[in-house]
Amino acid sequence: MDVMWIGLRGFPGVMGGVETHAEQICVRLAELGCSVEVIGRAGYLPTQNVDAPGVRMIQLWAPKSKNLEAFMHTLLGVLYAGIRRPDVLHIQAIGPAIMTPLARLLGLRVVVTNHGPDYHRQKWGRLAKWVIKRGESWGMRFANARIVISETIQAHVRDAYGLDSVLIPNGVTLPDLPAEADALTEFGLAAGRYVLLVSRLVPEKRHDDLIRAFAKAGLPDWKLAIVGCADHPDQYSARIAALAEATPGVVMAGFQTGEVLKQLFAHAGVFVLPSSHEGLPIALLEALSFGLPVLASDIPANLEIDLPAEHYFPLGNIDGLSSRLMEFAQRERGLDEVEATRRWVSERFSWDSASRATFAVYQGVLRR
Repeated sequence: MDVMWIGLRGFPGVMGGVETHAEQICVRLAELGCSVEVIGRAGYLPTQNVDAPGVRMIQLWAPKSKNLEAFMHTLLGVLYAGIRRPDVLHIQAIGPAIMTPLARLLGLRVVVTNHGPDYHRQKWGRLAKWVIKRGESWGMRFANARIVISETIQAHVRDAYGLDSVLIPNGVTLPDLPAEADALTEFGLAAGRYVLLVSRLVPEKRHDDLIRAFAKAGLPDWKLAIVGCADHPDQYSARIAALAEATPGVVMAGFQTGEVLKQLFAHAGVFVLPSSHEGLPIALLEALSFGLPVLASDIPANLEIDLPAEHYFPLGNIDGLSSRLMEFAQRERGLDEVEATRRWVSERFSWDSASRATFAVYQGVLRR
């Protein structure tokens, strides 16, 4: 089966939930017998060969523009797919899905994965939000099959468009827990004595809520490590950098991958996700795969992970988050608790299961 993925920046080593989702599933699809081609954005990928095992990465030009990048790159990708003629064209996210009608006019079989209502993201203006909403509508209505990553999104697709979709949640792969902690030295962090947030610097992640809550908590000898960067430097990322610099104990660690990121996860004291918008948060699942205690805002996507109530706080409530930070920082975390958390998340969220379910969707489309 010849499969092509578009609508993402690329991988490996590219920041973003859709990119992580694609990297995990595409390699597994290749193991299931698919010939997988991914259309990546040249500006995000190194010039050398970036092919993952069993996956071919094609680099196409995209303008370095927040508003035009995904639109233009997906247009070029669909035209390229029209020439290449894959068995299945798989479009990721509802913004790129605006090209679904064009792909169908070119005679392609199309699967669209809805990662969530991106038009709610604060970074978009009115025109961009309108385009993304059209992308959701056209992607859901014109695709041969629809995949959603959460029950919340599935209910939205059913209520808004009267359409069924296949629920395939994001997953985790249980990592080895590194004993080494040398990567922490560069950031002045001590194992077990820092709060961690891993995300892009975009407004819906609400880094400022966490920075203010951390300052209010006044945790002795603790630091806050914010890992990630902005795709396109803007007023928000500049404001967060300035707030972090003005707040004692806050470390801006930048974008990290590989062993450094693994150590930052493994040795954190608490992981926090204060977002106002998520699909099904991969970073939160990854934190749980390391056995970390986690705190998350009480938005539907985070609640869907179904953690005990003590792990949630009201969205935007600085005092509530500060109190939870003080409470969680005082807890001792034993090895049994770490392993129990790892088992719990791995039993509920699996990239292997997600990949097999995606393959089954392709088979269903080809049988029609």
